[in-house]
Amino acid sequence: MDKYEILKILKDIENGSMTAEEAVKHLKLLPFEDIGYAKIDHHRAVRQGAPEVIYGKSKTPEQILGIIDAMRKNGTNNIRITRMSSEAARLVGLHHPLDYDELSQIGIAAHEPFKDPVGQIVIVSGGTSDMSVCEEAALTAEVFGNNVKRLYDVGVSGLHRLLENLDTLVSANVVIAVAGMEGALASVVGGLVDCPVIAVPTSIGYGANFGGLSALLSMLNSCASGVSVVNIDNGFGAGYLASMINKMGVKQ
Repeated sequence: MDKYEILKILKDIENGSMTAEEAVKHLKLLPFEDIGYAKIDHHRAVRQGAPEVIYGKSKTPEQILGIIDAMRKNGTNNIRITRMSSEAARLVGLHHPLDYDELSQIGIAAHEPFKDPVGQIVIVSGGTSDMSVCEEAALTAEVFGNNVKRLYDVGVSGLHRLLENLDTLVSANVVIAVAGMEGALASVVGGLVDCPVIAVPTSIGYGANFGGLSALLSMLNSCASGVSVVNIDNGFGAGYLASMINKMGVKQ
């Protein structure tokens, strides 16, 4: 339930088409619902403009299904599930319409695509191996109603590949730069564009990469202005933040 649905309930009471008792039935699950193993924040969309996102890793398929059941009974669509296993996707798909991307492990239950996506988010990756994190960011941003452009495998070991797409880069409202190894891509991109750059270090790399720590430290120490950094492999966090930045100029 979002703020527009609450406003509709209040208007229905005002014009007499809904009683106060009926309104209570609709609102009684706010601000959260306790289903035993989870406390579902039905009020999230009212506060933040988007419903709660389910982190699927370490949850059983049955737990994920139970949370989605409760959210859909409360009228929630476009339910995002991150780090969702294929096993969980199979179970949920038997009960709810589900779009599932195996590469990024993103699931979207009761998906209602935005008719008019806004702005421009550009996602660049150092290499093909970073694509799972890139797609987690891209699909997250798209489901929140943003235009997303992908530029993959344009890392600094072949800088001409990135420069070939400079027009696309400079057209962005925000860029997400995803890279493992030494993580230099974020600094290069940050020196080329006049918009915020969200750097995402990945765990891709050889031994001294330390599971993404070397890329994380490089990005945190970037000499380029306007570069912020999210955690290792956190494509979802980057996509969510990019969406907030991209929509700053189009708030209703």
